[in-house]
Amino acid sequence: MTIRLAKRVNLAVPSAMSGLYPTNLGADAIAFAAGQPKEQCFPTAEMKRAIDQAMSQGGQHLFQYHDVLGDPELRAQLAARIARTGGVSATQDNVVLTVGGQQGLEVIAKTVLNPGDDVIVEGPCYFGALGAFDLCEPTYHTVPLQADGVDLDQLEATLKQYPETKLFYTVPDYQNPTGVTMSVAKRQRLVALANQYDFVILEDSPYRDLGYTGTPLPTIKHFDTQGRVVFLSSFSKILVPGLRVGWLVADGDLLAGIQKMLLASNLGAASVVQAALANYMKENDLDAHLANLRTHYREQHDAMLEAIQKYVPDAVTVTHPTGGFYYWVTLPQGVDTTAVLANIAAPQAHVTYIPSANFYPQHDVHNGLRLSYSGVTSAQIDVGMRRLGRVLETAIKRAQPVPEVKL
Repeated sequence: MTIRLAKRVNLAVPSAMSGLYPTNLGADAIAFAAGQPKEQCFPTAEMKRAIDQAMSQGGQHLFQYHDVLGDPELRAQLAARIARTGGVSATQDNVVLTVGGQQGLEVIAKTVLNPGDDVIVEGPCYFGALGAFDLCEPTYHTVPLQADGVDLDQLEATLKQYPETKLFYTVPDYQNPTGVTMSVAKRQRLVALANQYDFVILEDSPYRDLGYTGTPLPTIKHFDTQGRVVFLSSFSKILVPGLRVGWLVADGDLLAGIQKMLLASNLGAASVVQAALANYMKENDLDAHLANLRTHYREQHDAMLEAIQKYVPDAVTVTHPTGGFYYWVTLPQGVDTTAVLANIAAPQAHVTYIPSANFYPQHDVHNGLRLSYSGVTSAQIDVGMRRLGRVLETAIKRAQPVPEVKL
């Protein structure tokens, strides 16, 4: 029997998020695939106190249905924080809480996109966003990244070719997957292009508090003059992912549309978790916690850089992130990192990464990979990169054309 599913499901096409994390690799496996925070960095005792306090203060009413927009105190705290750290003039009425950043991506996509609408994404692009957008059946266009963010000349050329573009998606701070950060000048020009060509900017920034040098740049939303920018972030990278709380800032019709879509998804907020987070924010120094995280992750970042320099072949190019969780590796043309992972890296070397094909909507770039250093130790990084370096060296040699011999 064949069940008639919605066209958007299309089981013949794998999800952008399927098969990313190979399993059953053995006890010595080292995973550079998942961009997950280090469990030892979780403020477990502080979160337990915050949860206990929320339950004792809220009583039975805490377990009742609550406003779909989320806990008012937490929304007010986040509005004040993004005003201080990102230059965004917002009140709690502009802040909406979501079930992790992923629900934010889905809700925003459903708010803006119709099937066939033109969407422009960075190349490479966070695969979770592609998974959310895919359900809306858009037409994708990819614009490459440069060392200081998206190539705005190419973006403008794409906008001229597709003037009905509805949405541009970007991770401007320590981008997932490359670690690249968009310059202030490009943030300003991007907003000007949005105003000129009438599209929405989705600014997804869960890593902006995890920079290892200087202070965070102003958000793209800071330069927003027409309510075209939606700022999206999450507690998953900076506190704990298991609570599943994300948040967004929007204005005007965009905000109203998002609220309507959220009602269809949620009906009510996760009140217990959100009240606990509000208590955590009130009773603890989040900035001090973030400073500790930056110290820890910078050590991992530096260990990965040292291992790359020691073990990765010269034919490979690597980005130079100053924050976040990731390095992006580009190999010579002809190397298929999906095949290398499946046939050599995972089953033989017991080391994993995410291939570049997963970060492009057409799955048409095969010679790159993302490395995450956030969930592994410095010792594991050294061992894993030594293994991976050998794998990549072998893959590059196999991909090189055999020279013609004239007899």
